[in-house]
Amino acid sequence: MDYKSFCDYLCTMIAKPKLQIKLKDTLVTDNQAITPPLKDIRKMSLEEIQSFFVRHGEKAFRAKQVYEWLWKKSVVSFDYMTNLSASLRQLLSKYFIINPVHISEKQISKDGTIKVGFRLFDGNLVEGVLIPADDRMTACISSQVGCSLTCKFCATGYMDRVRNLDPAEIYDQVVLIDRIAKEHYQLPLTNIVYMGMGEPMLNYANVLKSTELITSPEGLGMASKRITVSTAGIAKMIKKLGDDGVKFNLALSLHAANDTKRNQIMPINESNTLEALRDALKYFYQKTKNKVTFEYIVFNHFNDTLKDAEELYYFCKHLPVKVNIIEYNPIAEARFENAQEDKITKFANYLEAKGIVVNVRRSRGKDIDAACGQLAIKEKNNNA
Repeated sequence: MDYKSFCDYLCTMIAKPKLQIKLKDTLVTDNQAITPPLKDIRKMSLEEIQSFFVRHGEKAFRAKQVYEWLWKKSVVSFDYMTNLSASLRQLLSKYFIINPVHISEKQISKDGTIKVGFRLFDGNLVEGVLIPADDRMTACISSQVGCSLTCKFCATGYMDRVRNLDPAEIYDQVVLIDRIAKEHYQLPLTNIVYMGMGEPMLNYANVLKSTELITSPEGLGMASKRITVSTAGIAKMIKKLGDDGVKFNLALSLHAANDTKRNQIMPINESNTLEALRDALKYFYQKTKNKVTFEYIVFNHFNDTLKDAEELYYFCKHLPVKVNIIEYNPIAEARFENAQEDKITKFANYLEAKGIVVNVRRSRGKDIDAACGQLAIKEKNNNA
């Protein structure tokens, strides 16, 4: 090879991409090592954490200690895990991270309701609500950032769905609202409703995992019967709840008991008709024996007549249910109005005369946009 050919060959080799070799935990190039992002330890199972400790020459029981700190004591830093040695805490910090939810804003209504803005690790925002009452402290929590359903009366329905919340992000909302309840009312949470932002059945696996973390003796230890998961009505997922034998309560956001009206306000009904929902709910009840709650907002001059009440009664006849009649809470995006008080009373009286258990729910937190159907992030999500 002559001198010119050698120079050409050398230039060609220099211009080639750098050699990359993927080792177990590190991407190695010819002049640098790039460490991959740390994994959130709360995405790992107890068994996975046990395997990690064994691989690093530690006792497997250390995983149970870590798991208890994460889910029973709700710590968000390895530094708080004081029954682990400093070297073990350093080992965890080397390989893992904890991505906690933070409170970004808190608003207190004149009726005592507290709306909480939650900042997620990636900058996205969701909202939750503490609803105090004489006999209970209820947390209303979110399951998604935004929502893919487009219910015409719900502020969240006018937002884009950004992503699902993971189980830890749902769990964190409960922990933080519980702390707020204790701070403001010196009482712990007694009830949890998945009625915030998002459709829980479109985040099925993460919602179920979050209920497990909340109810497990290794987690928060709340009773399953203190939890209600609400859905706009996705028939196949309601059946799956029955197959999975869930212990928590189920609520259906119904709002109209004929398909024509329900299609107008809840487009999900076009693919999940009342007949399909009726069959799914009957299946759910056969599998779980859990009574279902129907949520029914009474809109002025839309679904507030005795004919509407009669249609609701016939829909209720298929299984043991109770009906929550809910006041409509205005949102800027829609022109619905709450039904007149006398019509709400007549509506409820009709159902009660037919033997249906009815509760009329009054709005809470309306002045801070914390009432049912009003949750929507005013501040733009960082990643939107």
